[in-house]
Amino acid sequence: MSDQKEKFKDELIIALTPFLQPEYIEAVKAKITILTHNYEISKAENEIIVYEGDVNERIVKRYLMAKTAQGLSKRTIEFYQLSLELFFGEIQKPFTQITADDIRYWIALKLSRDGVSKTGVNNYRRNISAFYTWLQKEEILLKNPMNKVPPLKETKKKKHAFELLDLELIRMGCRDERQKAMVEMLTSTWCRADELVNIRTDDVEEGRVMIHGKGDKYRYVFINARAKLALDVYLNQRKDNNPYLFPRAKNILGNIDKYSRHAKETGTGAWEWWKDPEMVSEDGHIDESTLGSIIRKIGQRAGVKNVHPHRFRRTGATMALRAGMPITTVSKLLGHESIETTQIYLDISDKDLEQAHEKYVF
Repeated sequence: MSDQKEKFKDELIIALTPFLQPEYIEAVKAKITILTHNYEISKAENEIIVYEGDVNERIVKRYLMAKTAQGLSKRTIEFYQLSLELFFGEIQKPFTQITADDIRYWIALKLSRDGVSKTGVNNYRRNISAFYTWLQKEEILLKNPMNKVPPLKETKKKKHAFELLDLELIRMGCRDERQKAMVEMLTSTWCRADELVNIRTDDVEEGRVMIHGKGDKYRYVFINARAKLALDVYLNQRKDNNPYLFPRAKNILGNIDKYSRHAKETGTGAWEWWKDPEMVSEDGHIDESTLGSIIRKIGQRAGVKNVHPHRFRRTGATMALRAGMPITTVSKLLGHESIETTQIYLDISDKDLEQAHEKYVF
């Protein structure tokens, strides 16, 4: 046993050496000797477990089916699946035999070996925790090993809304009426990216749109005068029969020559393919990544940093609150279930707090 203890201390010091100043190594080694004096240390004899991958695969499929039935988005389901596949692929055990130590070990690997950020690891951990919570609720497992594995402490980074000047620069960075309609709809409705791309033209009513949102819930979002004008101009230039507000193009790789010829003939940029009905798919819309790419490029042309669709939600909520809209109303317009979620979105500065104090505190 003493040999095992000495070997453990040596391995521990070697592992810690890169993080210690040379003059502290002997002191740390002495401290470890004192702390381990009353302990017996032996190498764990790992019991050989036959790993049945299909057991995990079956239960994961059942879990994902349950989540799909709850109305979670395809993107969320895919992230659950990826997290669980990575986890079970690394920890080669049946889900019934995985312990809290196994989970801590996997988290340590993600952090130190794979260089995943604490935020990224916490996202994985949350998905694995949701899986084991479901197992416990379904009475498939009696104990949840995730209860002993708390989230990592993160340094919270404040996320900022756009300033009014940023929004004007972004508008100036739009190349055509389609891009202007995208920007104005994001600014006015506070839609999520997946909600915006799924809007059909017949969903647009006078000043509002019915959205099929997160959690399989419906809500109205509203179109201001600026967005309505941008939509009208954009839709008047569409000659196709695609039912979506922002349709996808036909196979781009197979139609590069056609796009180039169209641009030359019309004297427009190739990005204005949507004006030619032959270029537009009969059905189907652009995806979230395409929308994100378009919005990022608009931001680059405008000289505004960190432009992406989701930031328009934070901006809309922050500006509305500054203008006096009750936070409960802001929360409903965003499609949040709780005000706590809404509070995360808000970009409230010290100046905002000072002005609120002057207004409400006597």
